[in-house]
Amino acid sequence: MSMFLKDISIVNFKSVEEKDLQFCSNINCIIGDNGVGKTNILDAIYHLSMCKSYFTQQDRQCIRNDEDFYVVQGEYDIDGKQEKIYCGLHRDERHKSFRRNGAEYQRLSDHIGLIPIVFSSPTDTILIFDSDARRKFVDSIISQFDSIYLKSLAMYKRALEHRNTLLHKLHDGFSVNDAEFEIWDMQLADYGTKIYEKRKQFIDEIIPIFQKYYAQISGGREEVKLIYDSELNEMTFDQLLASHRDRDRAASHTTGGSHRDDFTFLLGDSSIRQCGSQGQQKTYLISLKFAQFDYIQRKVGQKPILLLDDIFDKLDPKRVKVISQMVSSDEFGQIFITDTSYDRMPNMLADLDIEHTLYRIEP
Repeated sequence: MSMFLKDISIVNFKSVEEKDLQFCSNINCIIGDNGVGKTNILDAIYHLSMCKSYFTQQDRQCIRNDEDFYVVQGEYDIDGKQEKIYCGLHRDERHKSFRRNGAEYQRLSDHIGLIPIVFSSPTDTILIFDSDARRKFVDSIISQFDSIYLKSLAMYKRALEHRNTLLHKLHDGFSVNDAEFEIWDMQLADYGTKIYEKRKQFIDEIIPIFQKYYAQISGGREEVKLIYDSELNEMTFDQLLASHRDRDRAASHTTGGSHRDDFTFLLGDSSIRQCGSQGQQKTYLISLKFAQFDYIQRKVGQKPILLLDDIFDKLDPKRVKVISQMVSSDEFGQIFITDTSYDRMPNMLADLDIEHTLYRIEP
């Protein structure tokens, strides 16, 4: 299968007032100083794939200052068929409009997976420090090729909210029927077990792919590991709920489960958070994103769009050279790269003699 974004139209999206850009199916470079909107163009592309911003929680925060709306539209070529995707939101509306070829989606989840995508950003350093970000990262990968997993996440969240409401009632002195707890415990265990099994399978399968990319970029000088930390490694979900029952009632919320799982990033046998240099941490994260690309491609039979925002920052020249050679190979499909250097990408692409488009963004 082949897929690429042919063009995009952006109006009032974050700092971008209005842009109409055309792209090639290979490497697309967006060059400019910091603060001119390069990252926001990549975020608009991500928006069309994942129905949300990579950075912003609230859709309204994507509307440019003092404007009433934003619109992002893109036309894709998917196996020779033209697909038009539209996303727009007015400040007075509660929900954004998301359309495929003019037809409104009833559920945004129905769109996830149509246009697989991988985004590597300097803000990914949060993955080193924040467990919630690590869970969301893993969930976002699996959700792009497994709609059942996406549904399990939604149903687990619903059961968790209801169970926490019952725990709050107990904490406030209200009586709660045990049968009510049983209903939500059963659902929590059912969907939580499915989530655990999918996450475990994913980690087991992606580890060798991730280690391959890290060795390639680092020259094989360092060993990296990725560990799935879950209480379900040692017990069933029913046993987990039973072991946390008193703690849950004292805390008035559910203290154990899939929403508390974590993933440990190791350089050798030590946490990369504690012992990794900035360059090693950046290499670790880029390798994870390349592994994400590879893994999704294997699952769906289609090369995701790859967004690389300021990817060369904090890397030594050897690693920059290796990454440049990697992204220019046939291994990847359509790539978008931003850079603050006005010479690096043009010189590299001239040497490689590869199809590309180049945009210089001015303030």
